[in-house]
Amino acid sequence: MAHTSRDADGSPPVHGRWSAFRQSPFWPATVLVLILAAAAGLFAGSYTYSMANPTPRLIPTAVVGSYEKAGARAYLRGLEKALDTSVKVHPYETRAAAREAIEQQEVFAVFELRDDGRNAALDVSGASGSSVAELLSQTAPAVGKKLGARVTVRDVNPLQKGDPRGLAIFYISLAAVIIGFVGAIQLSVHARSLTPFERILFTAAYALLGGFVIAATVDWLLGALNLPFAESWLILALTMFVSGMVFTMFNTLFGRWAMLPTWGLMVIIGNPSSGGAVSWPLLPSPLGTIGRWLPPGGSVNAQHTAVYFQGHQHAFPFLVLGGWALLSCTVFWVWRHRHPGGRDKDPTGAEES
Repeated sequence: MAHTSRDADGSPPVHGRWSAFRQSPFWPATVLVLILAAAAGLFAGSYTYSMANPTPRLIPTAVVGSYEKAGARAYLRGLEKALDTSVKVHPYETRAAAREAIEQQEVFAVFELRDDGRNAALDVSGASGSSVAELLSQTAPAVGKKLGARVTVRDVNPLQKGDPRGLAIFYISLAAVIIGFVGAIQLSVHARSLTPFERILFTAAYALLGGFVIAATVDWLLGALNLPFAESWLILALTMFVSGMVFTMFNTLFGRWAMLPTWGLMVIIGNPSSGGAVSWPLLPSPLGTIGRWLPPGGSVNAQHTAVYFQGHQHAFPFLVLGGWALLSCTVFWVWRHRHPGGRDKDPTGAEES
């Protein structure tokens, strides 16, 4: 009969207790406690870093008129000093050309400088970024007063009445992102035996229906936004599908820990850097650059243009969303044998012999 070794006090040896702990349910529970604590700090830190104190880094601005004269240059230098940022000047010959640059989202405002900078008209675009428009509207007249220049301000592309802070697009995109990967999690739990093709098909199904319900709720039920319905529905559905397939991709690669990279990519990095809550010129520069290449940023940019700059939609955000959809579907399909679901596997996730 085998005898179990004991320490001097009669208790099992340390390595035995450690082995027993590793095999008990307390080990994964302890790991989850530590992971959740770290995730909470990262979540709070990422949003605080990007949104708590938005500071302008670079503001693309159109200028028309006598912007090369000494008084006009002095005014622009004074504005940069007051904002503590660089005002990237894009000169245009006519006000109409500068307004078109706003519609193309190449600039955030238009300065028309007259009389050697003694008079200036500032056209801001609240729809381009309410935080940038507000900052310029407050700072430009104050700088003009110091320099003896009269500055008049008007908003040439204001936000919709039901969206006074410009956050509605961020919220509907956030809903699509979160429900997208939550839906994929639920499919992996409650519809585990779906084949790879069926899993992609049902992800597309809940994305199409979910996108429709989000758009209908915000537009028809609440009247918060007047959406170009078909285009907005398509963007929301594509966002939900991408988010769901990103989780499915990570579930294939990392198994039960798939939520960690999904949450990190889509929520901790993707949402705060999307430009939905804080315009990209006010984001820390790395986030402003990275965010445009991630699914939440692509969704916000596409939706923002669809709602406020109709007729000037860009291909880039759709290429971002389409690229992530293609990547996630391809990785899932190529390594589908590693996915814990499917009817060719037993309930424990091991392949049948």
